[in-house]
Amino acid sequence: MSTRQFFVGGNWKLNPTSLSKAKELVEVLNKAELDPKTEVVISPPALYLLPIQAAVTNKQILVSAQNSFYKESGAYTGEISASQIKEAGLPYVILGHSERRTIFHETNEVVALKTRAALDAGLKVILCIGETLAQRESGDTAKVCEEQLSAVVKQIKAEEWSNIVIAYEPVWAIGTGKVATTAQAQETHVDVRAYLAKAVTSLVASETRILYGGSVNAANAKDLAAQQDIDGFLVGGASLKPEFIDIINARK
Repeated sequence: MSTRQFFVGGNWKLNPTSLSKAKELVEVLNKAELDPKTEVVISPPALYLLPIQAAVTNKQILVSAQNSFYKESGAYTGEISASQIKEAGLPYVILGHSERRTIFHETNEVVALKTRAALDAGLKVILCIGETLAQRESGDTAKVCEEQLSAVVKQIKAEEWSNIVIAYEPVWAIGTGKVATTAQAQETHVDVRAYLAKAVTSLVASETRILYGGSVNAANAKDLAAQQDIDGFLVGGASLKPEFIDIINARK
């Protein structure tokens, strides 16, 4: 098992439907016994970021934004800048999630610009990559992940990778109940690490945490967590359920 710190993020997406329900989720986490060796991040909808941050009493739990823009300010209706997120005291932002890429048509280059802006603002980035089912079936998984990462590689320096956590999320396994086999997930993580070694440095490749995301649950978390190159999870639906605690404790 690697020495990289295990990381579990909960991406709440556009959930829950009320602040009171969001605070109930936080209260469960506040009272839970969480593996102290695991870094835990939750990412509520933008309107809930500050009240949820205030509701967190367990100092192990950090709060992340789900998205940010690549401009600091200006006439960009509906957007939030990385500097605004940082000024609010939030340490992380999720960028490049497949839903942003597919539903909102964010290109690799846009994700790279957002990553650059977030790092410039002093944020840490959970950078999402991953392939569709068609790309998986055509054998293009490694190629797609490399293309998504290469746009970011062009924008940042080697030493800045310490502020990036990569989340590999096969699009076909997000919210579908399908999960990449343990072997498939590990294989892709190895490929991503090999690309980082080639495109950046071997040190960056060995130190960068690579998470798996895609219908992770309490039943499969331990097997996935035991893999050498899987450094944690970015969890969607299961982060809204009590089993999120079991996922956080997958290496306990």
